Amino acid sequence: MRTIARIGLPALAIAAGAAIAFAPQVLAQGRAPVDPALRATASDPAGAPPDPTHIPIVLPKDIKWTGTVGRSQSAVLYGEPNTPGSPYGVLMKWYPGNFSHPHFHTAPRWIYVVSGTWWVSSSTVYNEKLTYPVPAGSFVQDMVNTIHWDGSRAGDKEPTVLLITGIGPSANTAVDENGKPIPRGQGRGAARGANTGTYPAAPAGGR
Repeated sequence: MRTIARIGLPALAIAAGAAIAFAPQVLAQGRAPVDPALRATASDPAGAPPDPTHIPIVLPKDIKWTGTVGRSQSAVLYGEPNTPGSPYGVLMKWYPGNFSHPHFHTAPRWIYVVSGTWWVSSSTVYNEKLTYPVPAGSFVQDMVNTIHWDGSRAGDKEPTVLLITGIGPSANTAVDENGKPIPRGQGRGAARGANTGTYPAAPAGGR
């Protein structure tokens, strides 16, 4: 499982993306033209909700967020982030003016920036002026045992929302300015500090 998580998953993701990209062309080959009467536009009435046993849907209002509004929040979409070997997907929301502190993870993560601007740094020194802007639509990887930290700068017009995927357990280890791990319980707190436990021991802090 560790080999798949570290090597196989990125390759599988690329293969899956390629398959999705080419699927419309493949499916269209040999297909009879669609009767114009069966076409629909966005202004036509919606169809019936799909069978939930076929297509389970969770609407935005039903997504369960934890954490603190105005600081940082998280929502587990699928999987068990704290269970070894479990694939998971988590939404992370950084409100402007909040950051984690330098830390690292012992398992890889793959992140998509859903909205807002994500500010990141690989420095061992906490200084928000060192952070680099990553725009919405970007794809980022957290490499195993490498130091980083992140958040949303004060003055940003909207929170930063991330989709974080990985293989559990999702643990964070805070480090000092020399890059040395800080003993558990001595790390900085919540949204402005590194989470030294498994996800999300603090209110979504220390991504």
